[in-house]
Amino acid sequence: MRENIQDLLAFVAVAKDRSFTQAAARLGASQSALSRTVRRLEDQIGVRLLTRTTRNVSLTEAGERLLATVAPRLDEIESEMVALGALRERPAGTVRITASDHAAETIVWPKLAAALRDYPDIRVEMVSDNGFVDIAAQGLDAGVRLGESIEKDMIAVRIGPDQRLIPVATPHYFSEHPAPQTPQDLVGHNCINLRLIGSGTIYAWEFEQNGKPIRVRVDGQLIFSSVGLAVEAARRGYGIAFIPEDKVRPDIAAGELMAVLTEWCPTFSGFHLYYPSRRQNSPAFQVVLEALRYRGTD
Repeated sequence: MRENIQDLLAFVAVAKDRSFTQAAARLGASQSALSRTVRRLEDQIGVRLLTRTTRNVSLTEAGERLLATVAPRLDEIESEMVALGALRERPAGTVRITASDHAAETIVWPKLAAALRDYPDIRVEMVSDNGFVDIAAQGLDAGVRLGESIEKDMIAVRIGPDQRLIPVATPHYFSEHPAPQTPQDLVGHNCINLRLIGSGTIYAWEFEQNGKPIRVRVDGQLIFSSVGLAVEAARRGYGIAFIPEDKVRPDIAAGELMAVLTEWCPTFSGFHLYYPSRRQNSPAFQVVLEALRYRGTD
């Protein structure tokens, strides 16, 4: 079948140019090889397609018929191949990403919203989950988590700056409950907890003094699996929430929330996009990756 296609391409080239010499030059083949190819096609069909003289080449009736039938179809194939090449160059397809609510709202979506208008053929699905997800098992392309929590067998690309968690509550709350002076003082406060979906455990608040880590398990009326809901509860005066600083910076600037124990709050590696090291990146995934990549000025 492949030989038949090559033979037909050779015949069409000679038939259009009416010359073995010109067709051979255009195809990058020798004149003798091209002549043998056309002769093989004639032998296979059992009819002469070309009339050869020392000065020119003309088509027989069978040759005219074959040219009229085959040439348009070969042109269609060539056009489709060009179109497929353009499709490869124009990123398209679906990219599925898992991310925490906080990462999705503050980093992933703002960056993609600015980039995807230029790529209407790319579809992005974001799955909210605060736990570490086996992206391969879940049929996902990538995940977004803090850099320190990513498995070693994954490729991790930073998409945001370093972060830190800080305890915040309303000024009214602290007017009724003395602000904690040390992390241990939080035990006597109404704290808003966060349950980690992946492990099902309640997050222990992490602090640091002189390089020494301090973990405090707090208690309170409310437990959420969403950072956004924990922030909202803190805004409504339900107690102290341990929240990413960038999430509440506007509230603090406006005086609606007040941060405490900030000198005990270390920074840590920010959000990274992670994906399997063996993954073959599609053009669509590469567009998403470059849109999310942190460049130090975001």
